[in-house]
Amino acid sequence: MTTISILSFFGAVMLILYGMRLAGEGLQRAAGAKLRSFLLSATNNRLKSVGVGATITALLQSSSATTVMLVGFVGSGLLGLAETMGVILGADIGTTLTVQIIAFKVYDYAIALVGVGILATYFGRKGPGKDLGQALLGFGFVFFALKILIETFEPLTRSPLWTDMLLGLSRDPFAGIIISALLTALFQSSAATLGLSLTAAHAGLLTLDAAMPIVLGANIGTTVSAIISSIGATVDAKRVALAHILFKVIGVVIVIPFLGFFTGIVGHSTGELPRQIANAHTFFNIAIAVIFLPFIGPFTRFIKYLLPESAPSGRFGPKYLDPIVLTSPSLALVQAARESLRSADIVNEMLRKSIEVFEKNDTGLLEYIEDKDDDVDLLDREIKLYLTKIGRETLSEEQAKRELEILMFSDNIENIGDVIDKNLMDLARKKVGSGLSFSKEGMSEIEALHRKVVENFEMGVAAFAGSDPELAQKLLTHKAKLSELERELRQAHINRLHKGLKESIDTSAIHLDVLTNLKRINSYITNVAYPILEREKD
Repeated sequence: MTTISILSFFGAVMLILYGMRLAGEGLQRAAGAKLRSFLLSATNNRLKSVGVGATITALLQSSSATTVMLVGFVGSGLLGLAETMGVILGADIGTTLTVQIIAFKVYDYAIALVGVGILATYFGRKGPGKDLGQALLGFGFVFFALKILIETFEPLTRSPLWTDMLLGLSRDPFAGIIISALLTALFQSSAATLGLSLTAAHAGLLTLDAAMPIVLGANIGTTVSAIISSIGATVDAKRVALAHILFKVIGVVIVIPFLGFFTGIVGHSTGELPRQIANAHTFFNIAIAVIFLPFIGPFTRFIKYLLPESAPSGRFGPKYLDPIVLTSPSLALVQAARESLRSADIVNEMLRKSIEVFEKNDTGLLEYIEDKDDDVDLLDREIKLYLTKIGRETLSEEQAKRELEILMFSDNIENIGDVIDKNLMDLARKKVGSGLSFSKEGMSEIEALHRKVVENFEMGVAAFAGSDPELAQKLLTHKAKLSELERELRQAHINRLHKGLKESIDTSAIHLDVLTNLKRINSYITNVAYPILEREKD
């Protein structure tokens, strides 16, 4: 190859990888949320799971994106491991659609597709239309790069060195499998490797016998992305990745003894070599699904045996902030929201139990609540760090708004935890240390305000969880009512002071500060409503 040919080859390969990334990101943003709902609702039987996995992956143009969603759902308990097995098998079938498209001679339309994609990207409105334009632009780049590769490969048809190398691949399929697997691992895309094979076939550089090991190796190499993404992830994530690896590797091991027979079947499927290569990729993944689908139950148990549950570390930390889903912003935002709700559950417990400390002078419960605030602070830090990592990916306008909602929610929950820990519990400690007691009427009033704050807290959490504008508006209405109630209770306490009631005089400072801090808590939870209502206006 000349220097120009080498540069053209390098540029074309990079353009393929960039185009596939553009297409995948655009399609994920355009349809990601709907596809996640579809995935969750359609995995109640094996055949349907395979169909769902194939459909989603065909639309997203990435089995890795589908696997990422599965890992997140399994890790958060929304799906069981067994339910994901059929989806993984389907995803491997769906990802063959890209190679089937490439096998058609679509190169003459590449520039037109790039033009349409650019127009849609720059002049389209924000939202799915613009995202689909990006996807079209990505596909246009892929097809254009393949046209460049065909022209680059054409002179090689006259090279004896290349002819000998390809004959060697047909004689030693194991070498072809290894080379293809390494190349796919480098590209992080089986479609890219097979795209090169198809263009080589178009140029007359490849025979079907030499191409078959490349197809098998590409299927093994594509599992490397699953291996990398599962490093440091949860056991459930590692199990999903391991299942993907074993499906491919065992499938290749089964096919190798019958490679000649399999090649014959593929050869009779069509007369064109590029289409034969694409069909080999599709047939292989369909065969894997047919072989493994009846044994999903035993296979799942085998995976769990290979990767048993690890013993709990005993250290408190995030439960849902799985780094593996960061490449899918929509799913990562769901996980961040779930972690925020987990933090809210802890603060809800702190808030509910805080009144018991004042009622029973329970110092043990007081210390328990103070320790819980450390957990809330830790989760708040981790959620914010996680959200900054999501921000490095391209977020749609809707996703950016949800990110802001989660940030504000987590911040307000952490502030409420601080008010309970540093203010209410300090006041409780003063009350216990001084041996003071609220008057019967005073304690009853504090309990009444506390109940209203708890109700509003739970309403605010529900509004955030569902992005519910009705609940958000109701929360703002309740804020005004609670402020009025707090003023009435403050005046009632002052009236008791005028009457000279000893308990009221002794606890006046603590009593009024408790009312103030309960009102502060209500203000923080009410802040949750504003971004939800702002989104509704847009």
